[in-house]
Amino acid sequence: MARIAVIGAGMGALAAAARLAVAGHRVAVYERTETYGGAVRRFERDGFAFDTGPGLLPLPAVYRDLFVKTGKEPLEECVGLVQVDPSARHLFADGSEAALPNASRAGVVSALDEALGAGAGRRWGDFLVRARETWDRTRRPLLEEPLWRDWQVLAEREPYPAVPHKRLLRTRRAGTLAEVGAWELRDPRLIALLESHALAYGLDPRAVPANAAVLPYMEHAFGTWYVRGGLRELARAVYERCLARRVEFHFGAEVAAILEKDGRAAGLELADGTAVEADLVVSGVAPGVLDRLVRGTAVRAEGEVPPLRGAPSRLTVLLALRGGAPEGTAHRTVVHAEDRDAELDALFGAAPGMAARPTVTVLRPGDPALVPDPAHETAVLVATVPAGGGSAEETARRADDLITVAERALPELRKRLLWHEVVTQADVEEATGAEGGAVPAPALAAADGRMLHASNSTALSGLFTVGGWSHPGGGLPHAGMSGALVAGLIVEGPDFQGSQ
Repeated sequence: MARIAVIGAGMGALAAAARLAVAGHRVAVYERTETYGGAVRRFERDGFAFDTGPGLLPLPAVYRDLFVKTGKEPLEECVGLVQVDPSARHLFADGSEAALPNASRAGVVSALDEALGAGAGRRWGDFLVRARETWDRTRRPLLEEPLWRDWQVLAEREPYPAVPHKRLLRTRRAGTLAEVGAWELRDPRLIALLESHALAYGLDPRAVPANAAVLPYMEHAFGTWYVRGGLRELARAVYERCLARRVEFHFGAEVAAILEKDGRAAGLELADGTAVEADLVVSGVAPGVLDRLVRGTAVRAEGEVPPLRGAPSRLTVLLALRGGAPEGTAHRTVVHAEDRDAELDALFGAAPGMAARPTVTVLRPGDPALVPDPAHETAVLVATVPAGGGSAEETARRADDLITVAERALPELRKRLLWHEVVTQADVEEATGAEGGAVPAPALAAADGRMLHASNSTALSGLFTVGGWSHPGGGLPHAGMSGALVAGLIVEGPDFQGSQ
């Protein structure tokens, strides 16, 4: 039985802690803030409650597996898990719209044909077939297995299949997600639908590899889910599972350094000078933070995947509204930017900024647990923005831009608005420790390895990394799987091959 110190209480760290405790280890978590969950937080005011991080859960099987492996009560007995239908309503720049059923290829094809014209659904359906092939090729190495020692194999070849080109009488292989849209979808609205999945993770579709097609495929194949009471309830359930497995928690405990002895991790030094002895250390912090904690020792060996840095952030606006949500209101509406190229140039250009009318995701849970009474409603607006933020005046202007865009999805929004709160990039940084509030994206293949994340094992013996900034990357499912991978590497050793 090893003594294991875990730095941070994000979702990946919690998942690792619960699994390691079940395996018989003594696990203690040290979190610099006063609560658990990382970015999965809640804001409450005047009887209203809001998720300030993720609002929906893709691929719930990751957390089902966590609960099966760590106790008798399955996930559904610990939280209320609800499939969202429609999966999303999309409002396009030309005024057209489409509501897409959840996890139904035939339903999506029919909805797109009806909304966008004959043939639109077939083109999207054919794309999903190729996206499934990409998923089948990449699922295990990018989600279920530790990062391969010969990771360059993943970096070299694009797994998205080549597509026949009738005029050229040959096949061609898309290198970027934007090329997939231009070559195969050929409709600006379908292209916007495709690229919005990348943009939601802070990825530039013009630069991200074509196998980012797995992002919309995951949503299509496994559905989009909501947790009653908000996603914070999922964090609570995982935290309580840790407590049930006798994981110790120390909140307000900032780690100042990782201690070393005889060339391996040997514990932690806290900011108050307390020394914590441990046989193993699991770090759930961002790469820049980890670099500061490991004094004078390289965390990554030469030739390993370097940690990703410099990702965009999110701006979130919480709305308290008069009047309940009308029956049939879509849980999620994506309002696409009027000028998509300008939006991408503003976000990912040489001098990152924010377009005046960005793509905005509007979440309207219609959850009685989040409002003081049925005569009120909550809504959450989310847009991808550069990390770092700006002045208070600039943030206020950006928040107002989001509200203006959201009026397409919420008629008479400003008349109904009681108050709003803004969750800034600085707030994300405070919750997660990531510089500028950067939000990590899931790992992807090809692109010379630029979209891979650093391995869960490190050059310092006894030190492991978990969470969105290490393999397999960002997003709730990926964070949960990182916990499974770290637990496997510790319990079964360096030859662990992943879940079966």
